[in-house]
Amino acid sequence: MSELETKCAAAGLKMTDQRRVILQVLDTSEDHPSVEDVYERAKDIDKSISIATVYRTLNLLDELDLVIRHEFQEGYSRYEVNWDHHHHLVDLETGEVIEFQNEELEELKVKIARELGYDLVDHRLELYGKKIR
Repeated sequence: MSELETKCAAAGLKMTDQRRVILQVLDTSEDHPSVEDVYERAKDIDKSISIATVYRTLNLLDELDLVIRHEFQEGYSRYEVNWDHHHHLVDLETGEVIEFQNEELEELKVKIARELGYDLVDHRLELYGKKIR
């Protein structure tokens, strides 16, 4: 059983064969797939999966905070498993999404929140850029 499947079971999510396939697709994705991407990859494994099942499953996983839904200014959502804290830089010309971590940035965000009188409890950072030529 994958870590994602274990977390779903612990959250009380009923594990059907089709949900297992969708979890497998998410677990093995090295990109940030859209609903349609997840659907196409899942269909390659199990022809009986419907796009409605993919939508419902992704919505459930998002509600359980097991996946993160991103809107990278594209007009549709992309998903990734919620494993580790990181940020994204989106290449506006190619659509490539680059994940990064930066300790100095983490410290700065906490410092800014504290200066404004807050404890930082959550955040999301997405940068958009064009490659320097």
